[in-house]
Amino acid sequence: MKRTTWLAGAALALTPALALAGSPESLLPPIFQNPAPTPAPAPRPSAAPRPEAPAGAAPTPAPGAGPVVQPLPGAPNDPNLMPTTVPKNLPSIAELEKMDSGELDELFGLKPKYDIPPGARRALEQVGILGAGEGGFAPGSLEAQPASLVRAAIAGTKGPLVSRWGHILLRRALASRLNAPADMDPVEFAALRAALLNRMGEGAVARRLVQDVDSANYDAALAGAALDAYLETGDLVGMCPVAELRGDLREDAEWQMVRAICDAFGGESRTAERNLDRMLSRGTAPRIDVLLAQRFAGAAGEGRRAVNIEWDGVDELTPWRMSLSRALGIEIPEALRSKASGRLMRANVLIPAVPLDQRAAAADRAGSDGILSSRAMVDLYGQIWADDDVAGDAKDRSATLRSAYVAADPADRAAAIEAIWGGGEGQYGRQVLTAYAAARLPVDTALLSDPAPFIASMLTAGLDRNAMRWGSQVKEGSQAWALLALAQPNREGNVSSGALDEFIDNDQSVDQRKSRFLVAGLAGLGRLAEGDVRSEAGRLGVSLDRETKWSNAIDKAGEYGNSALVALLAGLGMQGNGWDKMTARHLFHIVRALDRVGLNAEARMIAAEAVARG
Repeated sequence: MKRTTWLAGAALALTPALALAGSPESLLPPIFQNPAPTPAPAPRPSAAPRPEAPAGAAPTPAPGAGPVVQPLPGAPNDPNLMPTTVPKNLPSIAELEKMDSGELDELFGLKPKYDIPPGARRALEQVGILGAGEGGFAPGSLEAQPASLVRAAIAGTKGPLVSRWGHILLRRALASRLNAPADMDPVEFAALRAALLNRMGEGAVARRLVQDVDSANYDAALAGAALDAYLETGDLVGMCPVAELRGDLREDAEWQMVRAICDAFGGESRTAERNLDRMLSRGTAPRIDVLLAQRFAGAAGEGRRAVNIEWDGVDELTPWRMSLSRALGIEIPEALRSKASGRLMRANVLIPAVPLDQRAAAADRAGSDGILSSRAMVDLYGQIWADDDVAGDAKDRSATLRSAYVAADPADRAAAIEAIWGGGEGQYGRQVLTAYAAARLPVDTALLSDPAPFIASMLTAGLDRNAMRWGSQVKEGSQAWALLALAQPNREGNVSSGALDEFIDNDQSVDQRKSRFLVAGLAGLGRLAEGDVRSEAGRLGVSLDRETKWSNAIDKAGEYGNSALVALLAGLGMQGNGWDKMTARHLFHIVRALDRVGLNAEARMIAAEAVARG
């Protein structure tokens, strides 16, 4: 029925031819120019009323007008018809009959600009997920800041952050409902934020962010960020509203496959099959990618043939291959999985179709990075415990985790927690998993030979008050003491220099990194006397007061109380795959700026994490 309507239309077409008040002060001299108001058009003179003609009489022409000509049906000035553009090279009737509705829409320029009614379209202001009352930053936080500074902070953060708590803070800033800087396109602002969320492994948050922008407002950068987010979460068809409405945004092979898949899910399976066959025969994209696209398109329910997926000759696992394979339930060879990047395999934890044991393997990295909360990790292992089809290490760990919570003897619970940690690369992620179990242990020094890792586990979930119960039991100068000295919510007076000296003397970390971080964290929180800061920093060979463009920017943002900008600049300063990439000077400026803008909890958790993981 839809095709007949468009053919009829084709035949008829052939007949005849802000800067808000009180907004934060800019860190750089603002260069904003308010455009002069456009003058209102002069009112048009109203025509004198004409006498009504008698019924049945011919219309009277206006003075000086030519003879009245009755318009022919279907003529361009017929008010009952929508203006239609006639293509220069119009296909034949036989060719038109073979086209589907989408191809006819594009041929005659009838594809609508918007797919949302006018009353439901969303403004490009305050794009985001978290409102100010939900933990987000104030909408106008970045509105008066120079676009160059905001762009550099977001685009310059290329990869993961060394700090779990830094990751959580940056995610919160990027997900907030924010206005773009006054001299930045709001669509560019949304694209920058979504792209960084993808780089951080936060595909689910990026997906929700891009969905807050109407499809008609997308540009190529936002479309790219959106596609990455949908692939990372195994939800490729979520891209279809944009691909259908704004198919001209990209021309690469991956985009062509996306459009073909969306055609199939939109009921145009014949077009999808034809286009994907053409891509396969021409080698437009790697064979494995097109085969996966064909299988995915066939899942729309109208596929005409089976598609066999063969991994022979495939030597790389890409986001496209990972996402479509996971969504289709196709097993990926172990050889490809073992060579895949940690960032790519980390996405396993966000895709519900991934087997539970493989999600558990990705959870350690996701937990340590800040992608998963402690509660989310416990929920995952709860599913594993309840699923009789899961076996192996993940199943055993779920049973041990249960003992860590419900064993009657506290000593058995403590032993179960330590067994879960197991040491090695994923220990910090396992400490996230056990945070609430550690918080339930009684305060008893006879129970724990060293309470430091248990305190560090509690702090991964922000359980600082539970950790402080051990304050009177820990030895001054120990690592447990250092963690509590940084994590204490409200502290009166400075830290004892004698206890600090003892910690430094006993520090066996590489380059005394833990001691450097402890001094930087205490100095940033204002918990160390100025004389002690100078002496201890000099003893450790640390220069906390050396200035750079970045340190000047974050210091100024802290002075002006701009918490959102501080969060972005803190993320910029915490890039890296491990704490060996972090310097004490960067930590000092980050902690001090966060404390100044009222983000004391985040400042304390980041400082304590640095000592725990340093």
